[in-house]
Amino acid sequence: MKNGILNVLKPTGMSSHDIIGQIRRIYSMKKVGHAGTLDPLAAGVLPVYLGQATRLIEYGGNEIKTYHAEFLFGLATDTEDITGTVVAQGIIPDMDAAMLNTWLQERFVGDMEQRPSQYSAVNINGVKAYKLARQHQQFTLPNRRVTIFEIRLLQYHRGRGLISVTCSKGTYMRSLVRDIGESLGTCAVMSYLVRIKAGLFDIDDAVTLETLEKDPVRYILPSDMGIQQMTRINLPLEECQFLLQGRAVSFAGRNFEEGVPLRIYGPGEILVGIGCFNKEHHIIRPHKMFTGVL
Repeated sequence: MKNGILNVLKPTGMSSHDIIGQIRRIYSMKKVGHAGTLDPLAAGVLPVYLGQATRLIEYGGNEIKTYHAEFLFGLATDTEDITGTVVAQGIIPDMDAAMLNTWLQERFVGDMEQRPSQYSAVNINGVKAYKLARQHQQFTLPNRRVTIFEIRLLQYHRGRGLISVTCSKGTYMRSLVRDIGESLGTCAVMSYLVRIKAGLFDIDDAVTLETLEKDPVRYILPSDMGIQQMTRINLPLEECQFLLQGRAVSFAGRNFEEGVPLRIYGPGEILVGIGCFNKEHHIIRPHKMFTGVL
């Protein structure tokens, strides 16, 4: 079984699930998953995990992301993107590019409460919100705390613009565009979206499905690429074997915080899995271990 990560360049028109289906076919394997869903309208970086690397998805989805989002002022749709049905129209703000850029940086940088789109992938009792919305069911999504680290206006002309946004996990670009429009006394809709970066994965290094078809093995990245931010420790062979057997091991070196996840390497710099530190007893308990690596 192949283990590792692919930095896939997702095209417009395919869902993230469609990409997984294609990767399963290319690599003839079922154990495939992705971090950070992209809507069919969106393109860009989609980290895809193969084999045992899928056990690391929960850690790789928390990274900072960068998007380029195109928007239109004076238009609102039910889906909050250009694919939806128009539900409102408004004015185009009387602002030039410099004024709008200043407005964005003054109003939309920092921590904020964001209301996700009804057509988002947020789970409601195990069902995706967009599925309920398409069934015309009534529901309310709670606000979520998100962080915008940077926002820049890249282009703007007559109500159509392009912004670059670096943000935390869980930030919805279509909701951000909606909020920008409302802050200016009008409405706005997202017309296109590209994810430029997701953690260490960059669009400049992303590969298409067509490229993977031609040389599948060449583009498999190490399984630990998505968890480089996690604290690393090296353990001797015997202790790694204990962890792989589900047994805790003593760790009297550095004093980590309770429950902190640790990426654990054995002899030969082999990643054997993820453990959690128990501060009271100074032990490491196995959490997500890789079988058959030693």
